[in-house]
Amino acid sequence: MTGYQNRWKDFPDYILSITKEIWEDRGIATLHDYYAPDIPVRTPMGVSRGNEAVIASTMATLAEFPDRQLLGEDVIWSNDPEHGYLSSHRIISTATQARDGAFGPATGRRWTARVIADCAVRGDVIYDEWLVRDYGGIVRQMGMDPRVYAASLIASEGGPDAASRPFSPASDIDGEYHGMGNDNAWGEQYAETLTRIMGGDFAHVLTGHDRAAIGEYPGAVTAIGREAMADFWIALRSAFPSARFTIHHRIGMDADMLSPRAAIRWSLDGTHDGWGAFGRPTGAPVHIMGMSHAEFGPWGLRREFTLYDEIAIWKQILLHQR
Repeated sequence: MTGYQNRWKDFPDYILSITKEIWEDRGIATLHDYYAPDIPVRTPMGVSRGNEAVIASTMATLAEFPDRQLLGEDVIWSNDPEHGYLSSHRIISTATQARDGAFGPATGRRWTARVIADCAVRGDVIYDEWLVRDYGGIVRQMGMDPRVYAASLIASEGGPDAASRPFSPASDIDGEYHGMGNDNAWGEQYAETLTRIMGGDFAHVLTGHDRAAIGEYPGAVTAIGREAMADFWIALRSAFPSARFTIHHRIGMDADMLSPRAAIRWSLDGTHDGWGAFGRPTGAPVHIMGMSHAEFGPWGLRREFTLYDEIAIWKQILLHQR
């Protein structure tokens, strides 16, 4: 594996090791080495370009949450000879708000939230990235309501006319990774599952999932059992019933002493035209950047991890309502 053999045993070890080095070992300067100078980083809240923006954001986060840890749960990856490696890295992040910062005056509150980061890599340099964190879960654990917090962001940014807009395809930057993942059967199976769910076939959850399946969802919510998992998807889809569902990247794996698993990056594009997870319909145009991981067992899908950003969705809704 060119670019890895001298320091890391394999590609997942590279992803896990540099994440620890940057955040917990305070090697922020290494971002000059590990991130391309003009890398686009997309989050549901917007898109930035260049590793300087990543460095500034990392320092600000560590200043507010100095004990932050990023515990790598899994790295689901593919290798495209043309575009390089793509890692879908699922993280459990823990932190305590010890100082004043973006979340307001220091509260001493501690939170735990998941993050999924898709990183495209050539050699040992990340050159393209998509990242979704459970922003709503963090906000809730900090004692705030996601809708109210999104409104406060808009106000702090100067009001609806001046506030930054969340990410949408119109604001995207071409970072040169155009791979689609791989054709592993587990990725294909999970892609079919999500497509059926987004098409309204929620009964598929009750027949295709293990009866004891567990879902980890936005808002730091854990859904126990397939009925609760179906309820999560119904609440999301019913809020955006006419939105277009698109799969952008798909990886399947059966390796590394772990269960067969899959990673999907997807989106919903449409309007907030139904009752569901986001309250009264407003007709707001909304883009949802979603990431999902799944693990499979002998009785079907047994664990699911899905993230979208509640704050970015509420911000789009509130900006439309202004």
